[in-house]
Amino acid sequence: MKISKEIKTGIIAIAAVGLLIAGVNFLKGNSFFGGDDVYTVYFPNSGGVAVSGSVIVNGVTVGKVLSIDLTNSKDSTRKVVMTFNIQERNFKIPRGSVIEAGAIDLFNKGLILKMNPDLTGGFFKPGDEFQGIVSIDITSQVKAYADPLVQKVQVALSSIDNMVNSLSAFWDTTATSQLKGSMKELQTAIHKLGNVAGEVEGMLISEKVKFAKIMTNVESITLNLKKSNEEVSSIIGNTKKLTDDLVTADFKTVISNASQTLKNLNAVLDNAQKGNGSLGKLLNDEKLYNELVGTNNDLQNLVTDLTLHPERYIHFSVLGSKTKGLPLTGNEEKKLRKLLDSIPD
Repeated sequence: MKISKEIKTGIIAIAAVGLLIAGVNFLKGNSFFGGDDVYTVYFPNSGGVAVSGSVIVNGVTVGKVLSIDLTNSKDSTRKVVMTFNIQERNFKIPRGSVIEAGAIDLFNKGLILKMNPDLTGGFFKPGDEFQGIVSIDITSQVKAYADPLVQKVQVALSSIDNMVNSLSAFWDTTATSQLKGSMKELQTAIHKLGNVAGEVEGMLISEKVKFAKIMTNVESITLNLKKSNEEVSSIIGNTKKLTDDLVTADFKTVISNASQTLKNLNAVLDNAQKGNGSLGKLLNDEKLYNELVGTNNDLQNLVTDLTLHPERYIHFSVLGSKTKGLPLTGNEEKKLRKLLDSIPD
């Protein structure tokens, strides 16, 4: 069967239109033969993503962005809506997965699909909606890091500028003259320091001889101490022996005897205070005291009268005559003489 030119032309035209439609769909991000799963995702802004941007999972492109449109939603997180497809067959998105709009690499931006590893919650179905987030791109990160540094640099530059202005204001003709005067004074001070250093050097030279003599005397003293080492050792040994004798002395017995003596004395004093014993009666018996005082007075009167008038108490004969007085026996006369002898002059 012979095909006419018109039929051939029509077939070629239909094939061309089909290829054109398939090419347009492919350029839009659809598979060449169609049949892709399409999903919808909302963002606060586009994040720089454009139509035909890639959908990435673990660095692998699995789909394309089909459209990007604005919404009239009052929700700030749903200002932009995007549709994207999944070109991989039998590819399912687990519920709980996150879609970010941001930089895929340094030059391209797209959608990054972060799969939820937990598959127990089921999977999204084609046509379902996501709530996406916009990731911070590299430029924003660099800007956020650099802005504080730029501000600090600006403040530092401002401070340096103020310091330079202050120095410029100070560094006038007057300041220059003052600086010259200060330099002259500094030169004079250095000259004086040189003179002082020369005097110190001369003093050190003169004192060097004295120092040598002092060291000689010190050496002599040390030699004498070395010669006296045995004597010092003997003195130390004697001191040690004395301390050992003091340590080994029976201080406990001495203290015990002294304590016992004090106890006895306290007992005697207690008995005397209570009126016990001769001492206690002498101290506390007023009648005995008065009698002793009276006896002492009588004895003093007797001694006085005996001294003045012995003839009243002793009779003796001179040439056969008799002296009048109180006659005493021989024994009484001995006692009286003994009493007179005991009386102090």
